[in-house]
Amino acid sequence: MTDVAALDALSTPVAWTGADGCIVGANSAFGRWLGVGARRLPGLPLAALEADGTRLATWLEAPGDEAIRLRRLAFAFPGQLQRFADAALSPRDGGGWWLEAHPVDEFPGEDPVQALPLAVAAALKGLAHELRNPLAGVKGAAQLLARRAERRLDNDEERELTALICSEVDRLAALLDRLLSPAPPRPHSPLNIHAVLERVLRLAESDAGWAVRLVRDYDPSLPEVDGDEDRLVQAAWNLVRNAIEAGAANVTLRTRVEHGARIGEVAHALVLRLEIVDDGRGVPEEVAEQVFLPLVSGRAEGTGLGLALAQQVAREHRGSLAFRSRPGHTVFTLLLPLPTEAPEHG
Repeated sequence: MTDVAALDALSTPVAWTGADGCIVGANSAFGRWLGVGARRLPGLPLAALEADGTRLATWLEAPGDEAIRLRRLAFAFPGQLQRFADAALSPRDGGGWWLEAHPVDEFPGEDPVQALPLAVAAALKGLAHELRNPLAGVKGAAQLLARRAERRLDNDEERELTALICSEVDRLAALLDRLLSPAPPRPHSPLNIHAVLERVLRLAESDAGWAVRLVRDYDPSLPEVDGDEDRLVQAAWNLVRNAIEAGAANVTLRTRVEHGARIGEVAHALVLRLEIVDDGRGVPEEVAEQVFLPLVSGRAEGTGLGLALAQQVAREHRGSLAFRSRPGHTVFTLLLPLPTEAPEHG
């Protein structure tokens, strides 16, 4: 069926992609099911809607022209709740895929923690709204300090700190906007992952001062990675902050290139391995299996959202996030695919 008007009349959610795997169109039912307008979907990679796992991404990247049915996939538009569906994929003439989503129970009795409760989502939106005013006040104060610093000549550190405050307020405001009115992810562009990590380290230095030793262990041969700089800063900062809050005295940020590595079920010629290593208390055994789920935290004062968000950012970049931990040695590993045209490294 290729008649868009006919597709729009269906109650079954349907979307279709081009040969690059990005959504070309979707019927109204698909937008309603995800909780967004269908016009906001074109250009978004279909695989980015898979909220848990890489089964959809794996199939979309595999060569072949066979139809397939993937049972019980978790879908989510960024900032919206998860929806569960059995997905029917079939090839389109000329390249690309048709996707029919057949919704299933979003809160299965055997696994209720997989979906964020509606009450919590509503509370988060309310919190986001209430935080706007104090954030505006913080930014106004920082801008005033910056103007005063500009009138002095020996104030490089003050200017740097006030600029950091302003940039972080802007990033928090963007996060709040995303909670209140979700927008499609920004297109990815080439970036230097070490520039991302330097921003994170500056935040860590401002947060922890001299209480934590921050170590750079960078691979200088790394090519650029395609991504969203602000989202990667957010993910890496969440990981480093978790290490600091776990009582770490030393935190190491390590980057390496891997050849012929796998992310999930997909093999990549080049992969960036980013490791955050710390000597803190480690991940408690009682939460280790659920640590990436929203609202799960090993600390009484923790929100349980930092690691869930970091994992979401990894998925947005077709990557993965995993960890290994024991008291005194915890390693969170972020794997991201690197462009295949990148030069070989010795």
